[in-house]
Amino acid sequence: MANEKKVSIVSLIQKNMIGVMAVVVIVMLVVPLPKVFIDLLMILNLAIAITVLLTVVYTPRASSFSSFPQVILFVTLFGLGINISSTRLILSAQGTSLNALKNTQSAMVQAFANIVAGNSLVIGFVIFIILIVVQVVVITKGAGRVSEVAARFTLDSMSVKQFDIDNQLANGSITDEEANRMKEELRRDIDFYSNMDGSSKFVSGNVMAGIFITVVNLVGGFIVGMAQHHLDFQTSLNLYSALTIGDGLLSQLPSLMLSFATGILVTGDKSDDTLGKKIVNEFSIDGTIYEIVGSVLALLGVVFRGGTQFLLIPVGGGLVWYGFSLTKKKEAEKLKKAEAEAAAKSGGQKAEGSNAEQDSVAPLDPLSLELGYALIPLVDRDNGAELLERISRIRRESALDLGLPVPKIRIIDNMNLDPNEYSFKIRGIEAGRCKIRLGYYMCMNTGAVTEELKGEATKDPAFGMPAIWIPEDQRSEAEQAGYAVVDPPTIIATHITEIIKAHAAEILGRQEVSVLINEVKKTNPIVVDEVMNGDKRKFSYGEIEKILCGLLEEKVSVRNMVTILETISNYGAITGNTWELIEKVREALGLQICMQYVDNDKKLRVVNLSQGWSQKILDRAQYPQDGSKPFVAFVPVEGRAWIKAVSDTLQSVQSMGFMPIIMCSSVVRQLVHGSIEREMPGVVVISEKEILSAGNSIGLEILGEITGDENVGEGGR
Repeated sequence: MANEKKVSIVSLIQKNMIGVMAVVVIVMLVVPLPKVFIDLLMILNLAIAITVLLTVVYTPRASSFSSFPQVILFVTLFGLGINISSTRLILSAQGTSLNALKNTQSAMVQAFANIVAGNSLVIGFVIFIILIVVQVVVITKGAGRVSEVAARFTLDSMSVKQFDIDNQLANGSITDEEANRMKEELRRDIDFYSNMDGSSKFVSGNVMAGIFITVVNLVGGFIVGMAQHHLDFQTSLNLYSALTIGDGLLSQLPSLMLSFATGILVTGDKSDDTLGKKIVNEFSIDGTIYEIVGSVLALLGVVFRGGTQFLLIPVGGGLVWYGFSLTKKKEAEKLKKAEAEAAAKSGGQKAEGSNAEQDSVAPLDPLSLELGYALIPLVDRDNGAELLERISRIRRESALDLGLPVPKIRIIDNMNLDPNEYSFKIRGIEAGRCKIRLGYYMCMNTGAVTEELKGEATKDPAFGMPAIWIPEDQRSEAEQAGYAVVDPPTIIATHITEIIKAHAAEILGRQEVSVLINEVKKTNPIVVDEVMNGDKRKFSYGEIEKILCGLLEEKVSVRNMVTILETISNYGAITGNTWELIEKVREALGLQICMQYVDNDKKLRVVNLSQGWSQKILDRAQYPQDGSKPFVAFVPVEGRAWIKAVSDTLQSVQSMGFMPIIMCSSVVRQLVHGSIEREMPGVVVISEKEILSAGNSIGLEILGEITGDENVGEGGR
């Protein structure tokens, strides 16, 4: 019980120590203090100054000592409070004799005065003045200037450093956690150096105040000694001069340490090594330096003589010996490093000889963007690296739109490409390629052009629309003419976005599935456990991957993973067929799917599939035994008739300005989509159950029906 009480008292003191001391410092400025208490505060002030100085010496990064600006303010005010209290004690001394006056003064002040001045007040004043000059002219002024420059350059470089961090995050060099840590360090550096710019003024102001208080002590003490205590001129001068020197040294010595600590802190770099370690490393680069210095000192000892040789020659010899041993140590380290490199090289050659295929098993990048050398400025940080920021945005937007955790996109230069060409690859296989022109804009006529411009004809790589290249100086003219004007980074970014959407199923792998499931597990662990560890049916990552890929192939977002997993759990015990489960998941996501294709009035406009074609498709349906995707096995004449019927109906719909959307039974939906996806890749196929699942949230308008000759080919059966 006593120990707990003791701990609580210590904790209470630690918790409120700063607040109590701040109040005490303010009180010291106005309330007289006894000399014993003043001596104790002087010792404490000296100890604090030494502690701060040593803390700075052992602090690797300046911003790691983030409380230093506040410490300077507190210690400065603390020292001024002690100085004012000691001044009051000096001037308010009572006594009828010289010894009586001395007994009323601070013991620390008299001790410092005796040590520095001794029997000569002139020596004491000279040393005191030199100390003040060194602090004001050298240390304080230099530290203040460095603080100003450091604050200015840190603030000026803030935007560049933040942009560099964003670029590294965009190209995958660092993770989100590393980027946040680097940004936090940058903000800490900015706050620290901004505060130090002002805090250095406290240090210089403290020196000026100390000088003023010293003059007051000397003049005021001289007047008090002669007028109040009736001392003669010489006695008064000796007494109060000594007290002034002691008091001044006790106030300026901690201040000097603070100035020195400030100078050390603001002149340091941003490495993680302490000052001592950096000095040791940097002063032990080459032993030849010490051999030369030692030889020079020894030579001076021989030349000068007069007793100096007994100091110069031993010191010079010691430096020569240290330089020689340091040189041998460096040579041994180089030899050891060379042997290690040779061993590694021979080991690599041996492994290559024993396994010739070792270099061929390097994994392919999931996604990579290869650039011709003329396009390198788009990712060069010195030129703004516009493309890097857009690529980072692509990954975030793809995660939001498709629910797909897009892997990091590696950007590399490829000398085999045309200088103005780029190639986007998925696991080493090219998915898109295009040539663009730097210094030009791509202009597309979206139907609002009022005046056509002349330019080099081209095609938009993302959507295949006809376009033209125009120089940068014609941009405003093209925008006024109604063209959609796009710069090269946006062209590449848009193209990559569309490639990712079109190939989302190829990008998704088991690792990405694991990421998605782990995210769901954080908030819905039960549904994950039902799917992965169910009593009746356990799904593997591969089976879930097939279902998600089936959705992504038709551009259905898998972001709503909770609903997807719940549906898999509900129907997994009934059927193990992947394609049937995909249809069940689509029905559960019916509203989401329909909302992708509704017009502004929330109306879904579709063409219906006739009963005749639905039956014929069912009759020709094939369901492979290996569980692969079902397909329709039309005879050639039936296949041509089917494609013609769909094409004719959808052309009339597109001519009215509507999307090509087919509505059919859920039984044949996959078969219909699979039979037309190669000839008509942009056609959307939705089942009736998906539309029913959307409920009253959308309206439905049937624009036509796919009929044609459903009976073609019947005679050949």
